[in-house]
Amino acid sequence: MKLSEISDRIEKARAGANIWENVKLLAVSKNVDTNAVENLFSQGQMDFGENRVQELKRKCEILVDLPLKWHFIGTLQKNKINQLITLKPVLWQSCNSFELAVAVDKRLDYRLDTLLEINVANEDSKSGISADEAIDTYRKIKAECKNLNLVGVMSIGAHSDDLKEIIKSFELTYKIFENLQKSGAAICSMGMSADFETAIKCGSNMVRLGRILYA
Repeated sequence: MKLSEISDRIEKARAGANIWENVKLLAVSKNVDTNAVENLFSQGQMDFGENRVQELKRKCEILVDLPLKWHFIGTLQKNKINQLITLKPVLWQSCNSFELAVAVDKRLDYRLDTLLEINVANEDSKSGISADEAIDTYRKIKAECKNLNLVGVMSIGAHSDDLKEIIKSFELTYKIFENLQKSGAAICSMGMSADFETAIKCGSNMVRLGRILYA
């Protein structure tokens, strides 16, 4: 699907929900080659996300001449922290514990924009802070990790065929996000290829799209 068609769908969802804030599109490139990234870039896409540090490094090196903005969206293993820091992503979207935040913060020599990952549906298959602990953890990281610049939250919608359950998970994320705005939260990253329009209607201002962009 063309980038312009996806952008139109994002705008329609935003307008339909009477949301005036812009919604940023993050193109997830974890399952495509660099030619696909270059193709999207030629259509105007700047922000791309990878979920493995090694693959992020590889694509950064190959596409070094393009002014791309790279996000890291995967689970960060502690033995990959130094490598990720060296790559200087514009946004680390998947800080999933206070302990990991401290480990990354200790090794940083610059301010890294970061999102707190929340497991709002409390699903074993997903990582992230529980909804009950999210606000306190966010504030604790803010207070104690001076090189991690927390700028918002990220979540994945409930894995369910029941739209009501998906909406419930997005609404809970947005409620947490609203509570954290006074603590500097500006990004609410939620919504993927199958549910991004629903996420936008629930308040998302950043969607992470993969397969739909390359279909």
